[in-house]
Amino acid sequence: MCIIHGIIQILFQVILIISGNLSFLNWLTIVPSIACFDDAALGFLFGSQPGGVKDRVHKLQLEDKPPVRYGCLVRRLVNISLGVLVAYLSIPVVMNLLNSNQVMNSSFNPLRIVNTYGAFGSITKERTEVIIQGTSSLLANDSSAVWEEYEFKCKPGDLKRRPCLISPYHYRLDWLMWFAAFQTYEQNEWILHLAGKLLANDPETLSLIAFNPFKGKDPPRWIRGEHYKYKFSRLGGKHAAEGKWWIRKRLGPYFPAVNLKGLKNFFQSRDWPLPGQK
Repeated sequence: MCIIHGIIQILFQVILIISGNLSFLNWLTIVPSIACFDDAALGFLFGSQPGGVKDRVHKLQLEDKPPVRYGCLVRRLVNISLGVLVAYLSIPVVMNLLNSNQVMNSSFNPLRIVNTYGAFGSITKERTEVIIQGTSSLLANDSSAVWEEYEFKCKPGDLKRRPCLISPYHYRLDWLMWFAAFQTYEQNEWILHLAGKLLANDPETLSLIAFNPFKGKDPPRWIRGEHYKYKFSRLGGKHAAEGKWWIRKRLGPYFPAVNLKGLKNFFQSRDWPLPGQK
């Protein structure tokens, strides 16, 4: 049973690794699952040459086993009793797992023997994205202003860019941008800090960006955030035929156009150093 559950857990984590960019979370879950396999199950990893690790372990296993003592029987009884107790206490945990409104990171008994743990209790069915844009126009509300988009290293942006697979690596900024997209910029003040850095063409910040439309040019005068809903294009459909992986629809502004002068008081009120100043 231990080996079977180890295989199920690892296969489940592999499915999650293939189907989602959950960085190192699934790889870390695989590590303790290795303990489910005994020497015989892992023997294929070692050579069969005489005197090798596999050969020595095999000889030890062939040695006469000591007779079963009273203490061993007591321990086995205790193990079975604890197994039955954990199975009984796990009933509400399993019921919670099957519930569409499941509760994560919670315990269901005073002794906290069993609990639920997970990064997500549910997954959103729609994907929204914050697209950062900049312009060199003197006026942000000028109808002739050309707004150019910044591209992040992995998160959706360019409709023709294939979705990336980064596991077990973790793009922290892309991850935060995803969370910010289903909240407001007031709940994510750091995104205005990011805007200020981009307004100053801060090299350290730009190292986290895949494409800077103002590379080799003067910094943008204005930065804004636009809110879009993204979904995959249909295989064999019109958009896919145009080389587009994504279809997007504008939902509205995410944060208004800002410039360095307008952000000055905002930065000072939070004791943040002004972008571009040492």
